[in-house]
Amino acid sequence: MSAPELEVRPVSGADDVRADEYVRGHRLGSVFHLSGWARAAADAFGATPESLLATEGGQVVGLLPLSACRRVFMPRTWISAPWGVYGDVLADRPEVLTALVDAALERARAAGIPRLELRCREDPELDSLVPSELYSTYTKPLPEDPGEVLAAYKKSERRYIRLAESRHGLRFVEGGQHQAALQRLFLSSKRALGSPGLSRAWWTALERHLSAEYTIHAALKGDEVVAATLTFHNKAEAAMFYIGTTPQANREYQATKYMIARCSEWAVERGYKTFDLGRSRRGTGAAAFKEHQGFQSAPLHYRYALLSDGATVPSFNPSNPKTALARKAWAKLPLWTCDLLTAQLGRFLA
Repeated sequence: MSAPELEVRPVSGADDVRADEYVRGHRLGSVFHLSGWARAAADAFGATPESLLATEGGQVVGLLPLSACRRVFMPRTWISAPWGVYGDVLADRPEVLTALVDAALERARAAGIPRLELRCREDPELDSLVPSELYSTYTKPLPEDPGEVLAAYKKSERRYIRLAESRHGLRFVEGGQHQAALQRLFLSSKRALGSPGLSRAWWTALERHLSAEYTIHAALKGDEVVAATLTFHNKAEAAMFYIGTTPQANREYQATKYMIARCSEWAVERGYKTFDLGRSRRGTGAAAFKEHQGFQSAPLHYRYALLSDGATVPSFNPSNPKTALARKAWAKLPLWTCDLLTAQLGRFLA
């Protein structure tokens, strides 16, 4: 009896349930691979789904999450898990991974796409693609007992976290009612860094398509939300992906450190084994902060297929000196102006 034939084809809406089941069962599967993530990106940013599914005998054996993302005055770029950080090609075997990537490249060339980007957490060992290891991800193993979370911190850091409550009166709470505060504080925090935040359409799309995949927490001082976070549920890993704070919250209360510690305790209570603090550009202040909090860095293996003359690896990020003037100008804008502009710019910043 002959082996089932490997078939690679575009994902359709009818595939969503079993594709999501495959994602949840694959060790590299993440919230960014779920069908809801692609739908949210389409709703909020107009990113066209281009994901590919590999099957054998009707069984799913691989998935490549792709979306076509807008670019200013340029053809769309195809990105695995845009607006996310992990977009590995999920496959049962190396030959399935190769078949998915080959099919994606063939379709991208036929569509006139100049660049295809794979956001891999692990090295896909695709020598034909251009590597970039600009980013690292930061994770920390969690203890068995919530009471052991603080014990893993340096003495000075434990003091800051405890004083946030004992001296400054912060309270750690959970609830989706704080999503509007998170949206506002995230926008404000990004403005301080000279960077656009995320549009209201994105927060709405997340709630519509992925509300079961995350938990929102807030730090309250009295009735004021001074910090808010969104943590994704990813099998045995809790991933704090968004955080926003008031301008004084870190200066006066060390609110970010407080939220990381309390969210870590929350994760332990729910059985998570790892806490993920997301990606940062290597060698930056954000990376140093995460390492100082005890998180271990691991390089992200992003890979690029340059499919047309003049196509290059993207360099528009805050590490590029050419963005310095734009970042300074953005940091001085009123928050309402940032909100309006973010709605327009966000779709180009996948």
